[in-house]
Amino acid sequence: MGKLVDLQNESDIRGVAIDTQEDQANLTVTAVREIAVGIVNWLHEKGIKDKLTIGVGRDSRLSGPKLQEALIEVLTSYDVEVYDFGLATTPALFMSTQFSQFSCDAGIMLTASHLPYYYNGVKVFSQKGGAEKEDIAYILTHTESSEHFGAGTVTKADLLTVYANDLVEKIRTASKKKQEKPLNGFKIVVDAGNGAGGFFAEKVLQPLGADTSGSQFLAPDGNFPNHVPNPDNKEAMQSIQKAVLANQADLGVIFDTDVDRSAVVTKSGDVLNRNNLIAVLSRITLNEHSGTSIVTNSPTSDHLKVFIEALGGKQVRYISGYRNVINKAQDLNQEGVDSQLAIETSGHAAFKENYFLDDGAYVIAKILMLLPELQAEGKTLESLIADLKQPLETQEVRFKLEADDYRALGEQVIEQIADIDIFGWEVDPENEEGIRFRLSQPYGQGWFLLRMSLHEPLLVLQVENDEAGHILPVLKKMQQFLNNYPDVNQEKLVPLIQSQ
Repeated sequence: MGKLVDLQNESDIRGVAIDTQEDQANLTVTAVREIAVGIVNWLHEKGIKDKLTIGVGRDSRLSGPKLQEALIEVLTSYDVEVYDFGLATTPALFMSTQFSQFSCDAGIMLTASHLPYYYNGVKVFSQKGGAEKEDIAYILTHTESSEHFGAGTVTKADLLTVYANDLVEKIRTASKKKQEKPLNGFKIVVDAGNGAGGFFAEKVLQPLGADTSGSQFLAPDGNFPNHVPNPDNKEAMQSIQKAVLANQADLGVIFDTDVDRSAVVTKSGDVLNRNNLIAVLSRITLNEHSGTSIVTNSPTSDHLKVFIEALGGKQVRYISGYRNVINKAQDLNQEGVDSQLAIETSGHAAFKENYFLDDGAYVIAKILMLLPELQAEGKTLESLIADLKQPLETQEVRFKLEADDYRALGEQVIEQIADIDIFGWEVDPENEEGIRFRLSQPYGQGWFLLRMSLHEPLLVLQVENDEAGHILPVLKKMQQFLNNYPDVNQEKLVPLIQSQ
């Protein structure tokens, strides 16, 4: 088993929790017990010296119950008052630090988002927000046992109902007519992907009057037998599309495993994720906060920038990672630049009005607040982004970096491709991650971005073009360039070129 610090994944902790033929578990009960001590030490280092109150929850993963039991056992040995929330969501765990009936000093969520069933992870929140990279590093390197103060307490509590009721009241308050059931007459299908989001149908939509018949995969099942619980996954989105059309629903809602991400499908079957979701939320935000800056990650379409600027806003493209875009938005606000929304193409979206918490359920709540008004005006969700131009062709290719120091290799490739001299390729200076090129004739009209993956030993290439037939020439030029780097595996690229 590797070192505890190897479990750090930016501002999260992730690892293999169930042995497989390929991988031995490293996020074990023993590791989680050490992490629990590190969290206690971290909270004390943050200045919380009195008796701690900590909430613990988990998503539907098979390894969740035993890891949660280990966490609670250690925390109570340090005289911590523990709330055992059982099945929960990541945003709800943060809100346990804000809701007065809990007032937790910290929330701990066991989840590995959309990763395969054998993974698990730990997300940590204080009352000020999510743990940063440096906080996770501290937790994983300060696991020495301090003096035990005795036996704490464990209280089982229903966090999801409290959290859901809060969302319901926010949606009712936002309704122009202040109706108790503003969604009366709407049919809304929910796909929870067998994660923790199944509560949304019964506890949020139904009290607001919505018909949720036709919803699917609401029951928690850590085997994830139906599809990957990921709104950024093609098969998952096809599944919710099919459900919306088959049930003639007004809206489809899909969550990832721990409900910090979401996407929607409209009545006509149009998918609102990635750039489209950013555009919808940008319009909503700019209607409420004229001229605000929208922080996104780097792989967004050029058309999104045009769309946001036409609404009077400003797009700030920043480096990938949900904590990175959130922190950038918070920094802008501290500098006096109003920034109300931070959002990634993956679906992580955080509003200033909501603690800058990346909360998939709150994203849906913002859309639901608008739905009755749109219907009354004879408008659709699609009408909100009718002015957003769509690229004609898109392609993503991932290159595995097979060098021991894969990061150095990836950075070398990015640095040296900047010197490439190809007519029709121009480096885009408005970019802070990897390298982005603007494409013009004879390479059509578009762009491509080459960047390091945030979590894996990969280079990621994303290409968009507004003219047909121009992505293949870009891929061929990229192949020629990468032939100079034998440790960059092109196995994903070769079939794309050969199939043309």
